[in-house]
Amino acid sequence: MNQSYPKGAYPDLPPPEKTSGIIKWVKNNLFSSPLNIFLTAISLWIIWSIVPPILKWVFFESVWIANSRAECWDQMSYPREGACWAFIKGSFNLFVYGWYPEEERWRVNLSFVLLILAIFGVLKERLPGKKYWLMYSVIFPFIAAWLLIGGFGLTSVETKKLGGILLTVVIGVTGITFSLPIGILLALGRKSELPIVKAVCITFIEFIRGVPLITLLFMASTMLSYFLPPGTTFDLLVRVLIVVTLFSSAYIAEVIRGGLQGLSKGQYEAADSLGLGYWKAHRLIILPQALKISIPGIVNTFIGLYKDTTLVLIIGMMDIVGLGRARLGDAKWQGLAGEVYLFIAIFFFICCFSMSRYSINLENKLSTGRRD
Repeated sequence: MNQSYPKGAYPDLPPPEKTSGIIKWVKNNLFSSPLNIFLTAISLWIIWSIVPPILKWVFFESVWIANSRAECWDQMSYPREGACWAFIKGSFNLFVYGWYPEEERWRVNLSFVLLILAIFGVLKERLPGKKYWLMYSVIFPFIAAWLLIGGFGLTSVETKKLGGILLTVVIGVTGITFSLPIGILLALGRKSELPIVKAVCITFIEFIRGVPLITLLFMASTMLSYFLPPGTTFDLLVRVLIVVTLFSSAYIAEVIRGGLQGLSKGQYEAADSLGLGYWKAHRLIILPQALKISIPGIVNTFIGLYKDTTLVLIIGMMDIVGLGRARLGDAKWQGLAGEVYLFIAIFFFICCFSMSRYSINLENKLSTGRRD
């Protein structure tokens, strides 16, 4: 039944379905030309060929309760029909804590909780007592070191007992936390007008960038003892943390230097016109803009650093990859490499994807790259 309206009072009608909404998007992006139709059909065929078998293997035919690979496969119609997650479930504590004493694992759990709070304090902008949250985030690495290693009232735990995800997080978070401020100082030193400071920074950056991380790790684990006084012991984990931090800081320095070079000369002149000294000008005017420009490169370096933590396996430290390979040597669970490496891949993907998404959100919030 047609409804009548007074003259000039006709309501706005929605556009035809074929010209807006999902129908228009599908038509314009998937079926706009014969080539697009062909590519869409091929893509749908590939997705249909790959996704259902993966879902079947990962979820629908997987086994979660078993004591061996043979027992796992006995519950399937045929071997390898589904994933044997019972292996990951039974080894989960080892993958997370390494060889950390079971009765002291509350310290690891508390460290993880405090890490989440420290990240929250840094990332959350409008937070009551923001200054105190930032102060807590600065001292968090030292609190975590005390909790994990012990001393001052806590039972001491040898660093060689750290392994798995715990070791990966310790190396990654330490490298990310300390490489950024060191990288900023190196970038400023490379652009310094003081010849000695500039020469030292350039030499350090170019040396680190010219040597593979594996070589530096080998040097830290074997050759460093030759340069120390006889009888001096230097914990291997501390050496690795120093090497990883310095290695990452050299790349961070170049990323930030690119941000500094992206600023116009007028920014420096504006700081001079306000009578600001070198450090105050950089703290209030130069570095905030340079860091904003450098966000994508900085986060990209952090992601690379986090994934490079797996290289410590080469010098005998058992991170999550090392423990996964070691567990595959168990005769009861041989042949389940797919489950192990998929679990490791998911862990790294979650961590790296989270950093990437935060970087994108921060870029959008600060309008990085937009010229008004």
